[in-house]
Amino acid sequence: MSTAPAPVLAGLRVVEFSAFVAAPSAGLALAQLGADVIRVDPRGGNIDIARWPVNAQGASLYWASLNRGKRSVELDVRSPRGRQLFQDLITAPGEDAGIFLTNLGVDGELGYEALSAKRPDLIMVQLIGSPDGANALDYTVNSACGYPLVTGDGHEPVNHVLPAWDLLAGMTLATAILAAVHRRRIDGTGQFVRLALSDVAMAATSALGYIADVQVNGTERKADGNYLYGAYGDAFATADGRRVMVVAISERQFTALIRATGMLAALQSSADALGYRLDSEAGRFEARELISAFLRPWFGKRTLAQVGEALTDKAILWGPYRTFRQMIEEDRRCSEWNPMFRSVEHPGYGTFLTSRSPLSFGASANVPPAAGPGLGQHGDDVLGSVLGLDEAARASLRADGVLGGRKA
Repeated sequence: MSTAPAPVLAGLRVVEFSAFVAAPSAGLALAQLGADVIRVDPRGGNIDIARWPVNAQGASLYWASLNRGKRSVELDVRSPRGRQLFQDLITAPGEDAGIFLTNLGVDGELGYEALSAKRPDLIMVQLIGSPDGANALDYTVNSACGYPLVTGDGHEPVNHVLPAWDLLAGMTLATAILAAVHRRRIDGTGQFVRLALSDVAMAATSALGYIADVQVNGTERKADGNYLYGAYGDAFATADGRRVMVVAISERQFTALIRATGMLAALQSSADALGYRLDSEAGRFEARELISAFLRPWFGKRTLAQVGEALTDKAILWGPYRTFRQMIEEDRRCSEWNPMFRSVEHPGYGTFLTSRSPLSFGASANVPPAAGPGLGQHGDDVLGSVLGLDEAARASLRADGVLGGRKA
């Protein structure tokens, strides 16, 4: 009799002590692949418990969305008994347990030295701000790495809303956990892995060639507005007040775009007369203002729907600018048409479209979208199943204020 396949990370147990985006997004990524992720918060919740957006009752939709599919435990981590329970959770036996994820400052009973003394094969992964010990946030790291000065039109720095470095750090933390688990399965060793948020941003800047550009070419990159750096891409207004982004990196993409707009012969003739080359990425970038001058009236005379009807060649890369609401209302990829999404009721938060992992495994079960937990919702379950504490012991902890959350 065949059995249904398990999720790819079934059996892996991770204890998370975190706040904001980076570490919670790492835990979310693992939970969405089947890991048992236990998020521990201090009594009353950590500093992100009320982070915007919130619903009409003040419950954080942000917190619920980043922690869905995890088990939530609320402990008085300042009390000796609470810290002992926390330590016991982290170091509890299990072949694929003994994994601690945090982006908070921890020491004493929750430091690596104390934890590894109880479980030598412990894996601890910690995010810090900067390798010099300074604190850092996504916004401060981003501003330090040059990106706001090449975003927008160059008149002033432009901060992006997307917490890019936090999200990239989260995926790097998840990768670190899986890499350390792989090594432990080979030779039984645990280890302490530390990652700095500023290093994530600077490593990405290095990988994209921006550091090399400065040191090899002596270049100081300038802001290009909505143009695509190094190739052709620009934003255009439509007749009905919408805007679209058009990108053509390869010659095939560019030719398909210009042919669809009827500009091929006229644009080539003008480019030849002005000495521009349109047969390379660099040439098209140099000719970007000329190309956009030809395309701007074409888009300006058509509605968004008419643009879509004309740009049907799959070689053409384009997309409308949308608000979050317009994305939900107009794009079926953000709907239950997409197997990644389901409408899920999140008790205490509301019912909303919720995603599972964007990864889809062929030989392992995909974990369906899960609801966000209530703070401390799983305290009884976790202390019972992981630490073996009976109902009387849990009731005593709750009476003493060590264990929070609702009684199971």
